[in-house]
Amino acid sequence: MPVIKVMVCVTRQITCARLIATGAHFVDGQGELSVVHVAMMGSNFLDNPREGEALDYLFNAANEYGAALTVLRSDDVIRTLSAHARRNQITHIILGVGAARSDSFFRQLKKSLPNVEIIEVPEIEHQREIIG
Repeated sequence: MPVIKVMVCVTRQITCARLIATGAHFVDGQGELSVVHVAMMGSNFLDNPREGEALDYLFNAANEYGAALTVLRSDDVIRTLSAHARRNQITHIILGVGAARSDSFFRQLKKSLPNVEIIEVPEIEHQREIIG
């Protein structure tokens, strides 16, 4: 039986911890869990103390479930996530769904990774806190 490899995609939101928990539940000790954040090249990465707090919180949440938090720098999020998923032989991707993200992100990622199951987790109302 092939090993399940789940990649959880997070942003600079503390509420992304729920995505990490979802990924851990999906793996359920039977596979590998990784957490990835893509920071835009032009952004003041971790220059904002609240952003640092959020990533520290997400780092600790990832650690709690035995996963590492990988931070990648790129202006092309789809290409970067796709390359990272291929390089790590990811079988499943967990994404958050929010009002700010259009359906095109999901479609582009799915087109780039047709053999990877992409699972969208709805945003919990009134719990969205953007850092930065």
